[in-house]
Amino acid sequence: MDANLKDRYDGIVRAARAKRRVLVAYSGGVDSGLVARIVHDAIGDGALAVLADTESLARRELDAARAQAEEIGIPLRVLRASELASEDYRRNPANRCYFCREGLADALVPVARREGFGAIADGINVSDLGDVRPGIRAMDAAGFWHPLVEAGLAKAGVRALARDIGLSFWDKPSNACLSSRIPHGTPITVELLRQVEAAEDYLRDRGFRQVRVRHRGATARIEVLPEDVPRLRSIQGELEDVLRSLGYRETEIAPEGYRSLG
Repeated sequence: MDANLKDRYDGIVRAARAKRRVLVAYSGGVDSGLVARIVHDAIGDGALAVLADTESLARRELDAARAQAEEIGIPLRVLRASELASEDYRRNPANRCYFCREGLADALVPVARREGFGAIADGINVSDLGDVRPGIRAMDAAGFWHPLVEAGLAKAGVRALARDIGLSFWDKPSNACLSSRIPHGTPITVELLRQVEAAEDYLRDRGFRQVRVRHRGATARIEVLPEDVPRLRSIQGELEDVLRSLGYRETEIAPEGYRSLG
């Protein structure tokens, strides 16, 4: 392991041991997966990963999160939760993520208190701090611990450290929740989330690793990696038929490819 990364790893280990028991707000992404692995390395069964299973979590992502927790060795608890129970969240304002993370804190904080955890750790990294992230404000308000920020790790460092300690998913594509595919101001419903999920599942089954289906009313705007755009165009007829069966009248392929909007 790179010496600089080893120092950062060791710093998180020391901090976790000082907290004695740590609940990890786990999503199955690289960031929270790395935190789960390091905390588990530090305190073993004193660590617990908790995943909130909500309407905006794709079933494919839930299955992957379970498999990754098993790889890490950390105990995983899946809590059923509902983002759509919040009217503020359903309205889908620009600060929707605040209400999501506020709900996450409402679910995790009682568990942490009841079971004697010294901290709730999340996967926020230094790169996230430069973005407009209302969800971070909600987690700060709830007192979450940001070990990757504390260690000074940005996105590239997170992936490098995950690779160096042997996580098989170190290069897993980033994947925000399904609600991020729906433009702010468009109310979020279970039906819209399932429509987007089915469209993305079709594309992933066809071998596209990084996928976004941006819901634009009757139009689906498809984003894949720039190098995959020609292959996507080669199946455009089939793509349009499948998406039409899911309720989209029009299909648009983003010529510039995937853009990270969350």
